Amino acid sequence: MGTKNKNQQLKSNSSMEGYFDLWDYVVFILYALLILVIGLWVSRNKEGRQKTAEDYFLASKSLPWWAIGASLIAANISAEQFIGMSGSGFALGIGIASYEWMGALTLIIVGKYFLPIFIDKGIYTIPEFVEKRFSTNLKSILAIFWICLYVFVNLTSVLYLGGLALETILGVDMVYAIIGLALFAAAYSLYGGLSAVAWTDIVQVVFLVLGGLVTTYLALNSASGGEGAMAGLKKIFEVAPNHFDLILDKGHPEYINLPGIGVLVGGLWVANLYYWGFNQYIIQRTLAAKSLKESQKGILFAAALKLIIPLIVVIPGIAAYVIVNDPEILSSLGDLGTTNIPSSGASDKAYPWLMQFLPTGLKGVAVAALSAAIVSSLASMLNSTSTIFTMDVYRQYFNTNASSKETVNVGRLSAAVALIIAMVIAPLLDGLDQAFQFIQEYTGIVSPGILAVFLLGLFWKKTTNRGAIVGALISIPIAMFFKVGPKGWAQDSALEYLFPTLPWMDQMGLTCLATMLVIALVSYWQNKGKDDGKGIRFSKNTFKTSPLFNIISFTILLVLALLYALLW
Repeated sequence: MGTKNKNQQLKSNSSMEGYFDLWDYVVFILYALLILVIGLWVSRNKEGRQKTAEDYFLASKSLPWWAIGASLIAANISAEQFIGMSGSGFALGIGIASYEWMGALTLIIVGKYFLPIFIDKGIYTIPEFVEKRFSTNLKSILAIFWICLYVFVNLTSVLYLGGLALETILGVDMVYAIIGLALFAAAYSLYGGLSAVAWTDIVQVVFLVLGGLVTTYLALNSASGGEGAMAGLKKIFEVAPNHFDLILDKGHPEYINLPGIGVLVGGLWVANLYYWGFNQYIIQRTLAAKSLKESQKGILFAAALKLIIPLIVVIPGIAAYVIVNDPEILSSLGDLGTTNIPSSGASDKAYPWLMQFLPTGLKGVAVAALSAAIVSSLASMLNSTSTIFTMDVYRQYFNTNASSKETVNVGRLSAAVALIIAMVIAPLLDGLDQAFQFIQEYTGIVSPGILAVFLLGLFWKKTTNRGAIVGALISIPIAMFFKVGPKGWAQDSALEYLFPTLPWMDQMGLTCLATMLVIALVSYWQNKGKDDGKGIRFSKNTFKTSPLFNIISFTILLVLALLYALLW
């Protein structure tokens, strides 16, 4: 559906604004005040002491495990999940939950094998690690790349989806909704830095989970015709069994997005390892821990929370699909049933549509949960964007002797500029359907090459700076070859049999493997098979973890095995 037609449809439908009562507004306002008060309280200068770079960007390296775990989830769960994944749940079903469940497994790997190296290096940013392992040139290339990615993809997409949600739910014009969300996130994150972001995230996660569970319950109850959530779960499973295929077969219409067994052994690993292991606005929380063990416990807490996320973001989408396709249930909902109704061409409206059915007071909780998800992610992205710009660009090229005060002020200013740019661009994204899949697909063009550089840089001592730079640069043409080539110049020709159109997730996996091969060949040729001087060397205790870490990790693995066995 085009942008113009989509906007006309949104305007032609009434919003939830008329169903938002006094107590809903009270709940939402209290939530906003609570976040602002906590954010500004933890942001204050203690005893008149000026914030240092470590205070502002790494929360004084004082975060406990439960704050790290909650902040990881708050940073991760945003409008992309509430709106985008619910939309994908409506369109294709439980298969999209693999992003969350495989993410839990990825977090365990990051905690055991990546964090010990990062924390041992004492880094502020992921590009800083690149400098220590490879070179300043490669660090600068990746720093600029990440800044552009955060500003033009991550910040803008979160603002757009958040604006779309509030426009659909409350009838607020999208532009005003985007401005409001941006100013809310800026109100405490720009001043307080990571400390304000992490501590408010604890409250955000409470609202996020509570509001999500309430919406899930009401969605399932509606799907069962008022007979309860368990009856609703049974109903949606019986009515839409194809929506409960966790591993899609080739005949499924959405196979191109979730290519069967490739989800378990292919390109989804590229997306997850890149996101959880080398994404600044995610990994920055773990670098702010009191210790490595505290950081690893936080990782496990986040992994456990990831197991329940599909319950609050995917199941509602499936319930919406069942309700929409059942005339009897739909008619029982009255006028609300025809307000902003989702469809195959507008699946991202599934979650906002469901929120209309919540009773007074709980609508406020649900909207607060959605706002919490959006604002916490915005605040995290702003903080990480400013961290990379300040530490890896400003202090490298503009003022190497910057004082703590100058460093913190530049961090605040750069975050403000990034936010303004994203606010201008976000409304231009209007017209997307299944935005979550769209974001994943286009981020997947660049993530395989970066992951290849990091994996070989971490675990293969022969990897050279030249090999890493060549690999990083050539990975884009490789990715575009797999993405554009088969559908462009090879279509309807003999070459199409050699280069068939592949699911984008498989494209990511092949791009990563091809890039690793290029890096390995260039590195081996350069050093004649010898170890690189900056190669990382491990001791026998580098990857040793506590018995608690091992027990909880094993438990999470058992739960994942059970889920995939039941829903295969």
